[in-house]
Amino acid sequence: MKVETISDPRIEFFDSIADKWDTWHDLQDLNGKLVVLLEEFGINKDESILDVGCGTGNLTISLLQKLGPAGRIIAIDISKEMLERARKKVDDNRVTWHLSSADQLSIEDNTMDRVICFSVWPHFQNHEAVARELRRVLRPMGHLHIVHLISRSKVNHIHEEAHPSVHHDHLVSACETAGLLKKNGFSVISMTDDEQRYIITACK
Repeated sequence: MKVETISDPRIEFFDSIADKWDTWHDLQDLNGKLVVLLEEFGINKDESILDVGCGTGNLTISLLQKLGPAGRIIAIDISKEMLERARKKVDDNRVTWHLSSADQLSIEDNTMDRVICFSVWPHFQNHEAVARELRRVLRPMGHLHIVHLISRSKVNHIHEEAHPSVHHDHLVSACETAGLLKKNGFSVISMTDDEQRYIITACK
């Protein structure tokens, strides 16, 4: 596992809930929703994918089901405890684990076919820096997906009721996020911001 030096007040919070995280979710239901989502994305079996904010590895597991032997995943998180649990769940040499923040990636330019930010976008300290860094590692015509499988209002309510370190981690409208992506060199392909899901797909 690659390790970077990270300064973020959220680390202690996410480390503290790593043991409980999977008990708070219906993993079978989540996997079913992720299977549908990844079908919509049209992932090819040989892709290189960056899983940003991988947590305990639930998206990572679903991604591996879509990839063939030549596919690979780089899964990153700021929480060492979350990563340790993901590594225990996912024993697959197609995955490389990085303890890293999204704005300082130890990944070469133009090497990833796809970046997925699943249930993590509001937690970034500097969204513009993250957008620039994700664009840097994407190959030309590579895709970025920002995903929440609940509504924006529900995301924000959960954060407001959670630990003080994430109280202000608000998910802004898809239009506002799309504007930030465009400002930093992305072309926005599609947006969903309704009572069921929040999904933005953009292209380098």
